Amino acid sequence: MALTPTRDLMDAAAAAGTGQGAFNVIHLETVEALIAGAEAAGLPVILQISENCAKYHGGLEPVALATLAAARKATVPVAVHLDHAEDEALACQAVDLGFGSIMYDGAHFEYEQNVEVTARVAAYAHDRGVYIEAELGKVGGKDGAHAPGVLTDPLEAAAFVAATGVDALAVAVGSSHAMTERSAALNLERIAALKAALEVPLVLHGSSGVSDENIVAAIAAGMTKINVSTHLNGFFTRGVREYLDANPSVVDSRKYLSAGRDALVPEVARLLQLFATATILSPLEA
Repeated sequence: MALTPTRDLMDAAAAAGTGQGAFNVIHLETVEALIAGAEAAGLPVILQISENCAKYHGGLEPVALATLAAARKATVPVAVHLDHAEDEALACQAVDLGFGSIMYDGAHFEYEQNVEVTARVAAYAHDRGVYIEAELGKVGGKDGAHAPGVLTDPLEAAAFVAATGVDALAVAVGSSHAMTERSAALNLERIAALKAALEVPLVLHGSSGVSDENIVAAIAAGMTKINVSTHLNGFFTRGVREYLDANPSVVDSRKYLSAGRDALVPEVARLLQLFATATILSPLEA
């Protein structure tokens, strides 16, 4: 229980053919809500701290130490992961701070440079027993969502994994970051082809824009790690907004932030159940 190596959670999900939820930390209230949701579901969770989150908090260490401390107190397995680090030094810092995994994102480089830098970061992580994820084939969002042809090539992916030694690969299969509507169309045939070509687990970024049915189909086709951020942020924000609308005179931020935290917990539990069973549950079952 408590703080757990990411490799343990990923290996278990890959062996079972199920999905492992990986949800983004924004601040301490989301850390608490994500863990509470995992405890309510009785399932493990991966807490992700992004490079943008680290910048928001003035550096990685403050938010990282708080997240690691909360994970150690959890009653279910909780892994802590660095998400979308384009800064090589930041990735190495996360390793040194005790993260169970890091995602080094070199997808903005040309292929050869992506391989070179990712392999160097992978070696640093592996020397210290840390799991590493990388990305190949730019996932949509922010700078060109749904651009034609933005799909990861299976043969190139196999060569990339062999050259870098990464443990998991985030692939472009039709999802897009920061979507607020769940309307993305995944290429299930490409997921199956990538699964057949690779011996490492596949990671779906931009899952906030994917429906429950498509996520279940993606897991069946070969996806293992399912990243969600924007979708969950909406639950938190609506909880805060509803509380403030009902209590316009409140000035104690703990009151409305706790409302956002409480609003997030049930959806975290529901998504973890969805991914772990790869079965659409009715509202009464969820």
